[in-house]
Amino acid sequence: MWLLLLLPFIGLLWVPFYNMMEPALFGFPFFYWYQLAWVPITSVLIFLVYRSLPPDEAP
Repeated sequence: MWLLLLLPFIGLLWVPFYNMMEPALFGFPFFYWYQLAWVPITSVLIFLVYRSLPPDEAP
């Protein structure tokens, strides 16, 4: 489950993947809305990893 936390790391640090204008969403270029989309995705991934921990390891 800890490997799920690598997804946002890789998805946001590989800038040539999302360094483009199209497709636009509600007038926002892909460059911006792609980064903003990772905020809730990362929150869900962190929640999933946290819930997968046994009760004695959770903070």
